[in-house]
Order: sequence, then structure tokens, then C-alpha cells
Amino acid sequence: MTENVKSQLIIILDTNPVWWGQKPSSHSKAQQKMTLTECLNSVMVFAHSHIMMNHSNKLAILAAHSDQSVFLYPKNEASNPGMSEENGTTEGNDGKYELFTQVDKQIKEGIQSLIDNCMNGQLYPDSLIAGAMTMALCYINKTEKSHEESGIISSRILVIKGSEDNTEQYMNLMNAVFTAQKQNVVIDACILDNDSGLLQQACDITGGIYLKIPQMKGLLQYLLWVFLPDPLERSKLTLPPKVQVDYRAACFCHRNLIDIGYVCSVCLSIFCAFSPICGTCQTTFKIFGPPKGVKKKSKKPL
Repeated sequence: MTENVKSQLIIILDTNPVWWGQKPSSHSKAQQKMTLTECLNSVMVFAHSHIMMNHSNKLAILAAHSDQSVFLYPKNEASNPGMSEENGTTEGNDGKYELFTQVDKQIKEGIQSLIDNCMNGQLYPDSLIAGAMTMALCYINKTEKSHEESGIISSRILVIKGSEDNTEQYMNLMNAVFTAQKQNVVIDACILDNDSGLLQQACDITGGIYLKIPQMKGLLQYLLWVFLPDPLERSKLTLPPKVQVDYRAACFCHRNLIDIGYVCSVCLSIFCAFSPICGTCQTTFKIFGPPKGVKKKSKKPL
């Protein structure tokens, strides 16, 4: 990587309690499901490795929960988006760098707060990945503006996801993906269980890596091997091949993925069945009948 280029990594962790609380009955003995604590330990080691790669590297971690998306680290990002990791270079009493201790502490406190709050709220089987991705892009935009004078920042988003897709997030997620493409932000996806067609599209559009890990117990190895290198260095490495992407769109009426549909000419909403009125912008379409045949004039005899 060029010396003037700093690497910024935003990790979005799927903390859906419904998926993490499922019994591993559907998993074979070779593919045993890991616990959320084991996943957090792997993510924290991966985060430490990213910081150790370069003293100027930057880090942020978000939790995509079933009903909200929150920053786990840094917690004070709203008041100080330009928080620098260079300051945490002193060694603590436990032998760990002060920054590593700070990262681990904030992550654990944030996860504990999410678990305590979800005990009283309603649980959903999907996570707000689109909301977390939007928050990550806003954070990237703020940090890049605050560090314009200190050099170029290469930003990327890594989504670690296990729960199922929710097609109702299709438009929000696609808007975030195209925004990331415009900002030159790479989106990677590390899939723990259920394949994600939406994240396949996100990775393909932004030039990221989509990987469904074969064994969840080896999460840390896959994170370090595949996702630790910066996108600028990946062309020099032998990485997993790209997967075949399903580019079907979700209809706005039933949120189902469709092969053929009807598109509103005004707002570009997609529907699986024809409707004379657009359900999104309420535009009324004119229905024209088949063209009438033109009568030919008969020639009068001379």
C-alpha cells in the first residue's frame, strides 16, 4: 500500500438474537455452530490485527440488531468522528496496548447493552443490515472529510452476517450500495450460515469479496486470510473465486425476487403483476387498446 494511503475498516456484525439463539440441530458435526461470544473473540482479534498492520489504520465496529443498528466502537463517534487510533500506543498493566483494551471493553459493553434491551423488545428473524451500512457510509464520509489534509483514506465495509435476508430492505440496501460505489467504498461479506443474494450484489457492484465460510469454527482464520488485506493489495494475492451473483430484483408489492416484472415509468418501482395505478407514486397509467386497422380507400372505376 502507498505510504500516504490510510486504511479504514468498518465492521458490521450481525447480532440478531433469534439466529444466534437457534439450536444447532441443522448443522452437522463437522459444521458446528459457534456462540456469539466465540464470534466476538474472533472479531476482536481481527480488529487488533487490522490496527497492528499500520499505526495510521482506522477502525469502527457496528452491531446490526433485529430492531436497531448501533456503534460498538467508537462510542463517541457522533461527537468526535475523526477519533484517531494513533493515540492508543501505550502499554497497559495487563500487557495489552491501551487501544486494544479500549476496543474490547467498548465492544463487550455495547453487546451487553443490546442483549439487555432486547429482553423487553420484540424480536425479528432478520437484522437491519441496510441501516448499519448507511450509518457506516455516513461515518466514512465524516472521517474522510476530517482527514483530507493528512492523506488519502481507503475505506471498506465488512459485513459478518448469519441471519436470513429480508427483501423489504432491498431498496434501502441497494441505495446504500450505489452510494458506496460512488464513494469508492468496497463492501465485503463474510457469511456464517444463510446465503445472501443482496450482499452478493453489494460485493459484486463495489468490487468486494463474498465468502460463505465452510466451517464456522474457523472464522478467525478466514477473516485473517481473506479479509485482512486491503483492497489495494488483493490483486497480488490468491483469493477465493467470485461467486455467481443473482441479480434478480425484489418486487415492491410482495417483496419477492422476480425474473420478469412491470416497472413504473415515473418512479421505477417494480411489480410482479400489472396494476393500472402505481402503488408507490400513485401514477395512473393509460391503457391503450390494440391499434385500429387503417381502411384503404377503394379506387373508383373510370
